[in-house]
Amino acid sequence: MMKGTDNPVPRHIGVVLDGNRRFAKKLMLKPWKGHEWGAKKVENLLNWAKDLGIKELTIYSFSIQNMNRPKEEFNFLMNLFKKEFTRLLHDKRIMKDGIRINIIGRIQLLPKDLYELFQELMEKTKDNKEYIINFAIAYGGREEVIDAIMKLGADLKSGKLDVNKINEEVFQNYLYTPDEPDLIIRTGGDRRTSNFLIWQSNYSEWFFLEKTWPEFEKEDLIRIVEDFQNRERRFGK
Repeated sequence: MMKGTDNPVPRHIGVVLDGNRRFAKKLMLKPWKGHEWGAKKVENLLNWAKDLGIKELTIYSFSIQNMNRPKEEFNFLMNLFKKEFTRLLHDKRIMKDGIRINIIGRIQLLPKDLYELFQELMEKTKDNKEYIINFAIAYGGREEVIDAIMKLGADLKSGKLDVNKINEEVFQNYLYTPDEPDLIIRTGGDRRTSNFLIWQSNYSEWFFLEKTWPEFEKEDLIRIVEDFQNRERRFGK
């Protein structure tokens, strides 16, 4: 249970799911088997966030650089994504609770059946407004900025956008997601941002945990949220 405070909980949390393979190695399993444990923990995270009143999650699940993982591991991950997102597609709680699901990244590079599954899930939930869950898959922050510039450039070329109207707010709306996370959690012990939401995280509070992602528990989330509530956010002032 959270300690009482007058400060609000974060509206939007980003999570970098790191340490799945290291967790599996500790259990003497094949490295990618840790992703199964990690997937179960993501389902728990969605429930924990809802319990705490967090309205949006952005979950860094698979980077664009991860596309170069060994073939056996890559195929295992694609099959795991297909299994988990098919489950989400048919989970009645998604519509009942008003959860909108976005998959952000260069998902057109993924296997065709998985890409089509993502499109179906996003289409089904697009009008839900109570909660938002963004899964960053085949994602990179620099790649997101490049893709935004390409879309913006196309609108300039077609005359849809006036160059004199470009500002931060206009540019941000060309990103995969314009929403800025209040805090970002990275598990696994590494202290780097790893190309995650490089535009949107300009004033995010970061929390780095030694625990791997499969070891993350609700008590960790509560402790981090309480820490966040006690921080003074100056936004450069």
